Amino acid sequence: MKICKDTVVSLNFELSDADGSVLEKCDEPISYLHGGYSGMFEAVEKRLEGLEAGAEVSVKLDPDDAFGEYDESLKRSEPRSAFPANVSVGMRFEGTGSESGEARVYTITAVQGDQVDVDGNHPYAGKTLDFRCTVLSVRAATREELTHGHAHGPGGHHQH
Repeated sequence: MKICKDTVVSLNFELSDADGSVLEKCDEPISYLHGGYSGMFEAVEKRLEGLEAGAEVSVKLDPDDAFGEYDESLKRSEPRSAFPANVSVGMRFEGTGSESGEARVYTITAVQGDQVDVDGNHPYAGKTLDFRCTVLSVRAATREELTHGHAHGPGGHHQH
């Protein structure tokens, strides 16, 4: 079966940066509903369209295709009192942007005295990424999956 709109695609993937360092790798296959349901990067969906199980592809994702450009305005300092006592660099938490009002994940980049520096950019923002994957299976989506807009069952994976 070929990958087309409303098929469920299972794949293994590896995400690496421009230097070839692996950033993310899946131990278990992931499944997504193909056809613009935002379960997969659009550029990857375009490359997979029409392929079948066994296909191996590598897609170069520019920041615009992946996690966006790095936005300096998403960095800020907060009073330490706003954080739990065990606050440390690398911790991540959800916060709401003061201007945008949208929730995003912030990463703590520094803890100095009574100030905590946070960065609301995705860790891979501004990076060109290499998405390599092997298609394991392709099947027609169930009616329920189409209603919900994402794959169900083993390996069913959706981003909130």
